[in-house]
Amino acid sequence: MREGDRDPAAPEPLRTLCHCSSPAASAPCRCPTARSGAARTGRPSCCSTGSSAAAPTCTRWPRRWCAAAAARQVLTLDARNHGSSPHSPLMTYEVMSLDVQHLLTRLGITKCILLGHSMGGKTAMTLALQRPDLVECLISVDIGPTSTAPISEFSAYISAMKSVKIPDGLPRSAARQLADHQLCSVVQHPQLRQFLLTNLVEVEGHYVWRVNLDAISQHLVDIMNFPVFHKPYPGPALFLGGSDSPYIRSQDYPEIQRLFPKADVQYIAGAGHIVHQDKFGEFITAVLNFLPPP
Repeated sequence: MREGDRDPAAPEPLRTLCHCSSPAASAPCRCPTARSGAARTGRPSCCSTGSSAAAPTCTRWPRRWCAAAAARQVLTLDARNHGSSPHSPLMTYEVMSLDVQHLLTRLGITKCILLGHSMGGKTAMTLALQRPDLVECLISVDIGPTSTAPISEFSAYISAMKSVKIPDGLPRSAARQLADHQLCSVVQHPQLRQFLLTNLVEVEGHYVWRVNLDAISQHLVDIMNFPVFHKPYPGPALFLGGSDSPYIRSQDYPEIQRLFPKADVQYIAGAGHIVHQDKFGEFITAVLNFLPPP
């Protein structure tokens, strides 16, 4: 590594949205550094991490979460190589966990409620197992601490996204429609395609994917698997799956119980992998019922 180059293993300065829970706030407080809330109120922050979508796509459910979980601050994070957070050639759960730990330190947050979906769920589990002192409780949405390689179509989706070709100069709506058409033979579920298409952005007249597809492709084995841990997380954990999704299976229960002995596994009827999109109301209700009193 040359002098002045950034170490890819160093924590990345994640982009965040702060969803303030003040009754006077009519919209989320979109402060990228979100330096206020938790340290001032002394109440745990709720940090949500996602996968294959940017933080702004998740703004509506943290607002409702805040309204019900009064006096909590909710931070929605863009993982490295996602959304507006920096790109990096290194993408393992260990370094993504360190990114979140670095953010919590920077914001003065000493303990939080951690929620993550899919890859974000594995990042949240990794953080809880590495630093249980930072996590009051954990919510993993439609993912367990096991390999998803046998059931995941993620690799095919990444390849399909990389093959999309959009001519310059198209209006955004036409560009999204064309990309949707090119993806549909591989990504057959319309809601999943719309989820992925949140990453299609126009930069200087060219349409590009906001996610770092090259880094994700190079680390697919790491993303599909889960790090080895021997010491369990002692706090409460909710594994919230979709009944129509294969990502939390009965054969995963022993490993969930080994690493998260206080875990509760629940399923939302009629939801697929993107539980919070498929069954929004039921998702929020399940999360709020699990949360400790503020």
